[in-house]
Amino acid sequence: MASGNGGGGGGGHCGEPESSDSLKTFGAVLKALRDEAHLTQEQFAPRVQYSAAYIAKIEQGKRFPPRDLLDRSEEVLGSAAARVLAAAAKSLTRKVGLASWFLQWAAAEEDATSLYAYECRVIPGLLQPEPYIHALFERHLPPLTEEQSERQVAARLARQQLLIDRPNTSFSFIIEQALLERRLGGAAVMTALLDHLLLVGRYRNVEIQVMPLVQEDHAGFEGEMYLAETADHRWAGYVEGHGTSMLISDAKAASHMLQRYGKMRSQALSHQDTMSLLEQMRGER
Repeated sequence: MASGNGGGGGGGHCGEPESSDSLKTFGAVLKALRDEAHLTQEQFAPRVQYSAAYIAKIEQGKRFPPRDLLDRSEEVLGSAAARVLAAAAKSLTRKVGLASWFLQWAAAEEDATSLYAYECRVIPGLLQPEPYIHALFERHLPPLTEEQSERQVAARLARQQLLIDRPNTSFSFIIEQALLERRLGGAAVMTALLDHLLLVGRYRNVEIQVMPLVQEDHAGFEGEMYLAETADHRWAGYVEGHGTSMLISDAKAASHMLQRYGKMRSQALSHQDTMSLLEQMRGER
């Protein structure tokens, strides 16, 4: 478990954490080896089957490198460079802290073929419009400086590009109706939220379901959860709250989370019924 900003799955915490020294070191080594091979990020990225933007984040120490990056890099950079990169990667496992936990999840997010989220606290970060994000950070305790708040807002908005950049990823969100009834931030913020949910709900790769206020058979009593399916069909989970976060990579534990999530999908309103509810709530404002 890692304590600190969290925000990866997207709750009300402080968004993107700062890079750790070990991640920055790994990124610098990768950049040096790539430069030595006379490859730009744009040339290197497709050869290791990632986007140039993703490689840039790894080199900047802002993303935890996926496990298959080392194998793919050997084919591009050579065996000697791969050994150097593997040595740099070993330091990551010895210094797992907040950034490492969150950045491992962020890597799973960006490489996911399916991404599921259930929230009972706040609207998932990937669905939050800018006014709602501002409202969350304005209520953060201890208070953030204006600079800190703006940086976190920008980071969260940047992460939302995943919904557009990954059209082949299936996104599923289950949110409690209470989050819509609470009116966090006031009427204007909630109107912006409803408009945004209706907009994102029209994306072909996004499914939004509301869990009704009254639901006697509810499998989500253990709390919020996030799940990601990797390209090789492994599942990982992520949970966070009250300044702590945890990446769940154990296959059995992730399977249990997946079972609970599947049950909740059958208990919540369908996507179509959810869109109708959102339209109705929007019309009442």
